[in-house]
Amino acid sequence: MESKKMTEHGAETALHPMAEILDDLCALARAAGAVEKQIFEGDFIAEIKQDGSPVTIADQKAEELIVKKLAELAPEIPFLGEESVAAGTIPDISGGTYWCVDPLDGTKEFVGGGGEFTVNIALMENFIPVLGVIYLPMKDVLYAAAGRGQVFMQASGSLDKAPLAARQPPEDGLTVIESRRHGNPEAIQRFVSGYKVAALAARSSSLKFCAIAEGVADLYPRLAPTCEWDTAAGDAILRAAGGHVLALDGSPLRYGKIEDGFLNPFFAACSDALKDSIAAAAQNS
Repeated sequence: MESKKMTEHGAETALHPMAEILDDLCALARAAGAVEKQIFEGDFIAEIKQDGSPVTIADQKAEELIVKKLAELAPEIPFLGEESVAAGTIPDISGGTYWCVDPLDGTKEFVGGGGEFTVNIALMENFIPVLGVIYLPMKDVLYAAAGRGQVFMQASGSLDKAPLAARQPPEDGLTVIESRRHGNPEAIQRFVSGYKVAALAARSSSLKFCAIAEGVADLYPRLAPTCEWDTAAGDAILRAAGGHVLALDGSPLRYGKIEDGFLNPFFAACSDALKDSIAAAAQNS
């Protein structure tokens, strides 16, 4: 059960019981990121998995580290990770509580020499992301959430926890985020045609969710394939910041889709003010 408290502004927040290990998860994400940074700055070779996506030793080493530490922190919770699934290891997640991890989100960015790759760790409960940590190793920036209103960012070189909140859309128009390396520009233009758009920005990996949670963007239409580990940590962070990750019919993005190989449908991440407009916007795309 969540514990609830009031903020100084009178808004209700909810701290998840597992929040007591959030600092451990943040430290783990930083440790995995340090491994990736060291490999990124050296020599490495990318291989191609059966699904056509790239993988590097950084993905594998980071997941090994994360698996080991999570087993120490919560041995009773199953682990679902991108690289273990690729290797054919799928745990029993029928209970709905499990870790959902992408040890290196943005491998194409990593291989291409870009620095916007992240470590993503999420705890799922009833197939809903309830805790999330995203770490950007090359800039030493971390985002974390442990329930509604319990979400923060740690800037480079700081352990101060700056609170985050999705913003109300500005009067001069939305800032729309698109994928730097997996874009679908024509479909996105159709999707946003009914909105007043002030700016279009590109980011890689799960940082697109963080931009909305941070209040510097408003809408992220994802009209290209993703898997659940690509979205779970960002979903947890955006939910906690007052935003949403919605399938294009307007329903919350669903998790635990073993029958679909954990593939997500197209979706849109948005601030709360845009929630009711997503299904209508999808008709344009």
